Amino acid sequence: MIYEIRIYEAAEGRAEAMRRRFSDHVATRFFPRHGIDLLGAFTAPVEDGRLTYMTRFADEESRKKAWASFATDPEWAALKAATETGGPLLKNQTVSVLSPAVAGLLLG
Repeated sequence: MIYEIRIYEAAEGRAEAMRRRFSDHVATRFFPRHGIDLLGAFTAPVEDGRLTYMTRFADEESRKKAWASFATDPEWAALKAATETGGPLLKNQTVSVLSPAVAGLLLG
């Protein structure tokens, strides 16, 4: 198993719209469709315009295939365009791919 942590930083004034799109559509419809196993999504206790989430994949090949499939999904492209008529929701994103360091200490 490999894990991925993504941190999305919203464009100015767009944090709520970014989070709503993620929770209402991306996490519930697109991730399951493309084999992206969402382990959790988080915000900071004090509003900072970020959304952090963690996903899990069988291996690196599965991770790359899932994200490529998601990126080329025409329904995703249409939703992204519709939700960004006032400008992009994301200012920046950080992606970290991780492998377990200690066997037996994995969650789930």
